[in-house]
Amino acid sequence: MNKRCKLLFILLTLMLLAAASTFCGKGDGQEYVFPDDTDTTSNPDLPGAKKRMFLWCESYASLPDYLEDPANIARDLRDAADAGFTDIVIDVRPTSGDLLYRSSHCPQVEWLGAWHGGSYNKYEWPASYDFLQKFIDEGEKVGLKVYAGFNTFVCGHSGSLGSTGIVYRDEKAKAWATMLNTDSGIKSILDVDETAKFLNPANLEAQDYLISLLKDLAAYGDKGLAGIILDRGRFRGVQSDFSDYTRAAFESYLGTKVEHWPEDVLPVGYSQEQVPSPTPIRFKQWNEFRAKTIHDFMQRAKAAVKGVDAKLDFGAYVGGWYSTYWPNGVNWASPRFDAGKQYPSWASDKYKDYGFADLMDVLIIGAYAGPGSVFGAGEWTMEGFCRLASEKTKGDAGTLVGGPDVGNWDAQNLYDLTYECNSITQSVKACANACDGYFLFDIIHLKSEPPKWDAVKKGILSVNGEK
Repeated sequence: MNKRCKLLFILLTLMLLAAASTFCGKGDGQEYVFPDDTDTTSNPDLPGAKKRMFLWCESYASLPDYLEDPANIARDLRDAADAGFTDIVIDVRPTSGDLLYRSSHCPQVEWLGAWHGGSYNKYEWPASYDFLQKFIDEGEKVGLKVYAGFNTFVCGHSGSLGSTGIVYRDEKAKAWATMLNTDSGIKSILDVDETAKFLNPANLEAQDYLISLLKDLAAYGDKGLAGIILDRGRFRGVQSDFSDYTRAAFESYLGTKVEHWPEDVLPVGYSQEQVPSPTPIRFKQWNEFRAKTIHDFMQRAKAAVKGVDAKLDFGAYVGGWYSTYWPNGVNWASPRFDAGKQYPSWASDKYKDYGFADLMDVLIIGAYAGPGSVFGAGEWTMEGFCRLASEKTKGDAGTLVGGPDVGNWDAQNLYDLTYECNSITQSVKACANACDGYFLFDIIHLKSEPPKWDAVKKGILSVNGEK
């Protein structure tokens, strides 16, 4: 190789390294050129309008950082605003069911478990710390709208550090815990080895309790809160809920007795996301009833929130995998989308009546595909999740946003850091141009070493037509 060729080679190498460094860190040399055939026009009907960009902050993950120094909240919100995010959702009711805001109906959390420095530890919560208000105040300084994320049908948390939550303090609340259809019979979730202890969504006393908490949360509207986003607004899964309470409610809905329980609904211990074969005689009616249960609660919750402060946005987070979301008892589509025609194996003709998209001011879609599945038309691609959600919600969901979980998307460690950062950048375009905006879970993955703020900022700038 002559001297000129060597110089060209060195220059080319330096250029490639510089390109890689524009992402969030060093990789192993793996590089991928994403397709550039998607529409990059932002809101073509509204020239100059910018897409909304939502960032989620799970309290468990960032807790050690924020307890060590509350000023770190201001730092993170400055970074989020600088990256182009317009809205942030802060988790204020973890799965323990206790609170990170002030309420007359439930105490603030006493402690939370969190990973930090490679170990899982218990962190005591200062009684005087109004976590939500701190976020609101700091968000206002940098122009971020702050939403409260509310884990809904949960009531307790049990793990290696101990158990906490209302079901471990209040005998009456134990009756609200969901009953599961297990291989060894119908059991309370309190007697099953699961970390998050779910409530029975059909239990009206449990609903009343949650409504009281939401009303207290809505009072933060006067203090600058932009809205409330319900998370886990669903049944625990296909095995929930098989209590006598829910059986009676289902029979009332049917207007007749269920002769064989649970076999007329689901086989004993059934835990699959596939439709059982043979299909039980009450299976589709059961799905319809569960969807109605969640729809009606959403309706109640919205009325309660708006009754306190009509200006507050009301919304929910849901998984984008609609075709297999029925085990959660949730129909997040528009009531104008006929699921019975597209999914006749599990949706009845009446299932569409209980779509709740039209109740939402904001609907957040978890477009949780892997780094190698950014663009595409079907489920399990980020773009596909968002496009299909747009089709199913039919414009009824107020603001519809979707996006990835950028920390738990590569369980088999198939992609290097450069590739993942490129995927973050491209995910903004893939998702935001398929719906009304973008959503990213979670802030911890952006601020962890090496920081990835630049990767998402590049995507947001591109979507919004900036440089």
